[in-house]
Amino acid sequence: MWRSTSITPDSPEFAANRAAMLSAVDDLRALEKRTADKSEQRRERFAARGQITPRERLGRLLDPGMAFLRLHSLAGYLQDTDDPDTSLPGATFLMGIGFVSGVRCMVVVDDSGINAGALSPMSLQAILSAQDIALRQKLPFVHLVESAGANLMNYRVEDWALGGGVFRNLARLSAAGLPTIAVLHGPSTAGGAYMPGLSDYVIGVKKNGMAALAGAALVNAATGEVAKDADLGGAEMHATTSGLVEYLAEDDVHAIALARRVISRLDWNRDLQMPDIRSFDAPRYDTDEIAGVVPADWTTPYDAHELVARLVDGSDFDEFKSGFGAATLCIQAQIHGHTVGIIANNGPIDPAGANKATHFIQACDQAGTPLVFLNNTTGYMVGTAYEQAGMIKHGSKMIQAVSNARVPKITLYCGASFGAGNYGMCGIAYQPDFLFSWPTSRSGVMGGAQAAKTMSLVARAGAARKGVELDEAHITKQEAAIEHLFDAQSSPFFTSGKVLDHGVIDPRESRKVIAFCLDTVAEARRRKLNPNSFGVARM
Repeated sequence: MWRSTSITPDSPEFAANRAAMLSAVDDLRALEKRTADKSEQRRERFAARGQITPRERLGRLLDPGMAFLRLHSLAGYLQDTDDPDTSLPGATFLMGIGFVSGVRCMVVVDDSGINAGALSPMSLQAILSAQDIALRQKLPFVHLVESAGANLMNYRVEDWALGGGVFRNLARLSAAGLPTIAVLHGPSTAGGAYMPGLSDYVIGVKKNGMAALAGAALVNAATGEVAKDADLGGAEMHATTSGLVEYLAEDDVHAIALARRVISRLDWNRDLQMPDIRSFDAPRYDTDEIAGVVPADWTTPYDAHELVARLVDGSDFDEFKSGFGAATLCIQAQIHGHTVGIIANNGPIDPAGANKATHFIQACDQAGTPLVFLNNTTGYMVGTAYEQAGMIKHGSKMIQAVSNARVPKITLYCGASFGAGNYGMCGIAYQPDFLFSWPTSRSGVMGGAQAAKTMSLVARAGAARKGVELDEAHITKQEAAIEHLFDAQSSPFFTSGKVLDHGVIDPRESRKVIAFCLDTVAEARRRKLNPNSFGVARM
């Protein structure tokens, strides 16, 4: 049983932490709003075509009042340009997990208000991630399609070569027994034509919906044929001639209503074994206080017990081996009635902490208890004493346990997540079911100052061996450049732009996000699918 909090909400330290954290949250929301505002500028163009906007499509698709977990809202940020003031995050997609006609679904909406929905360099990684989550969490996959396809002005051969994975995944989802639904709001051409082609149910919008391997311009360039887009791939043609479209809609609103009816007709939850409803208490300490409990500066330590107390039911938890490897916290608790094992950091991981965490992970795996990792570590301890104590061996055991644990794993980057500590704490390479970052977190091989000092020591040692005198001004300049390089790439906005997490969240929403993820993985564990060999073939 944990002692009471030592946090004083009216202290100057709390106020400073809170101000810095909320400023970072404001930066996050401003980036998301930048893309929404850019897309909104095309509203008149949508209206002229008799359409509603992508965000309105998403709003009409989802069940009113139900939770929606946004994913990859920063995908692509600082990947199209290195100018933070102009880069548009989102990778021309709106995506996340939400409820459609009472069914928990993975939803992907092409943001055709941005470059007509043309794919950005990080679009592929974002949609592959969404499909991977859908497959692991047994979610129907709903895609509202309107995209100009690949941006030929930004052509990269690797995007074409690996882009086939999107269509492979649609085939795998269908074969796994997971329905795939595509709504053709606008064009889906070239490789994108396989999006409806590999979906189990296709709804096409009259006049605007279009799917073709080549549009009129490409057909003319390739063959000399003069053709019309409507004849090549119009929704009406596909509904009456090719058979690609099952349901023909009058407009966007009608199409979304049809999509909701298709999902309703699946009777998807009929065999889902519903769990007993468990009551739970809210934390005794307000989750809003998280903004003041955790410093925005990752170099400033804090007690992870205080964070846990604002995440778990009733602020009630038990600590496993509290006196052994004390900097690594292993905690048993509940979140929204779900029993969880929590691993958190009060500093670097030493051999005892790695041993304890390994034991705890294996015990949770034996009991079927989901694991939650709250990252705030600069890594595994280094130095002669720790090497001789078997840091490599014991750290490896922790990594081995994380790699092979069969239970659901949910990771939050709450502070630092550096070096092999990131691996032991279930970083992105260890395929957690869900991984979210706080806007003040940092991740990478090491901090910028540490990297700069390391490289300077290496340079000085090399110069000493050669008997060469170093230019101190050059060393100072090199240190500044290295520190900037490492720190810029450790930002969660940058790493989320590279799709190295599933999104950046407001720290105060951490309990709700973890609870939604726990509900999702629990539902997946209870759901029985009806797989077949090849998926639903279009006839």
